[in-house]
Amino acid sequence: MHARVPASSANLGPGFDTLALALQLYTEVSVTPAESFSITTEGHGSHLFAGPEHFAARVVRAVRGNDRFAIHVSSEVPMTRGLGSSASMAVAAAAAAGHDDPFSFVAAMEGHADNAAAAVFGGFVTGAMVNGVGVARRLQLDADLRFVIVIPDRQLRTAEARGVLPRMVALEDVVFELGRMGQLIAGMADHRLLFAAATEDKVHQRQRGALFPEAKPLMDAMVEAGALASCWSGAGPTLLAMCTDDTGEVVAAAAQAAMVEHQVAGTARTIAPDLQGLVVTEQAS
Repeated sequence: MHARVPASSANLGPGFDTLALALQLYTEVSVTPAESFSITTEGHGSHLFAGPEHFAARVVRAVRGNDRFAIHVSSEVPMTRGLGSSASMAVAAAAAAGHDDPFSFVAAMEGHADNAAAAVFGGFVTGAMVNGVGVARRLQLDADLRFVIVIPDRQLRTAEARGVLPRMVALEDVVFELGRMGQLIAGMADHRLLFAAATEDKVHQRQRGALFPEAKPLMDAMVEAGALASCWSGAGPTLLAMCTDDTGEVVAAAAQAAMVEHQVAGTARTIAPDLQGLVVTEQAS
């Protein structure tokens, strides 16, 4: 079996651990029965490891209950950059191994459902754990929206990014967060309603700014260049801006210029949302 799964940008500002967007960067995993285990890899992460402890191989082993398989992994999704690389890899591996519910499997494994929901269902989604079970719903996404992603040449591990978050949140901050999230959902459905303050939050972006202080000026530069709003992508350090076809390239160029100004190595590019999510075929095309 062969599975293709999109990257995802989670949180999107105020939707911490609940909102995510699928993007047209892909992880692909193929699994075929074999007398003994073997693995081949290409793309992001292929230079790091390619043995039985590869993350995808461990997922396949957990699903199949044995190691009599050959697996091939190919990924366009940078690791530890806030683009849902672990969720896309896990979903692809579970689906290629034959799991009948990759979403529930990966949501339970990760402990939150946002990235897994975008990876499986595509588009703009909300995900939650309800009584320990992942629940996901597609949300309306304006077809005119395009996105700019800024991917720095640096990693930020999720555990480190979560380590700076507050354990308690004030009531007024909860109200602030929910209010902004409502505006964001409305704006993602109709870009004419989207405005920069809709991606503000008080739970994670400011706190994580200490780990990536250049993030705010880069996000501000994209809004000044015409982006409707900007935010961290997942736990970062990737940043994301909401644009349209008319503004995407201008915003990407402004982001690249801002990266040079602030001495942040990396890339900025426009990208479309993925609307398919998980695609499983009998064999790789």
